[in-house]
Amino acid sequence: MTPPAPFPRAPRRQKGYRPDEVDAFLTRARDAFESSEGTGMDSVAVRTVAFPLVRGGYQVAAVDAALGRIEDAFAAREREHALGRAGARAWVGQSRKLAQEVLDRLTRPRKRRFRRVGLLSFGYRVDEVDIVADKIARFLEDGEPVTVEQVRGVAFRMQRRGYSEAQVDAVLDAVVKVMLAVV
Repeated sequence: MTPPAPFPRAPRRQKGYRPDEVDAFLTRARDAFESSEGTGMDSVAVRTVAFPLVRGGYQVAAVDAALGRIEDAFAAREREHALGRAGARAWVGQSRKLAQEVLDRLTRPRKRRFRRVGLLSFGYRVDEVDIVADKIARFLEDGEPVTVEQVRGVAFRMQRRGYSEAQVDAVLDAVVKVMLAVV
């Protein structure tokens, strides 16, 4: 008898993550987490993994939720190791430095926070990114409530001459890293 799939399948008319690639990644992640030696897998690798979309694949939301929990586990272990090696003061100092770099980027003037893509290219909608940037900046400056799941789940529409996806995604990844460092 075949074991049940670890995630529900996407509805017929929708695509989902390719099951064999998800399963292989989850196996590598579990092995890396259970291993006492460094295997090259960390919270960043979990946060940035991407899977092809196929018909009959795993539901995206279910896999993304599981990846969020796995990332949290890796981040907690990384924080514990770093605290053991360098101490709390160094860990807080590193996290504060990264938070300040992110805040410096997010408090730039609206419509000029990130590099724009070329004239005929599409990037993230500037107004939508700026709204999210303002909210994250308020979180970093004043403690306005924002959750890791909200940052992970943010999605932007596309526009010509929009913000560079790579730059915006890198800053969002740094925000998640800061948030997980202080949890």
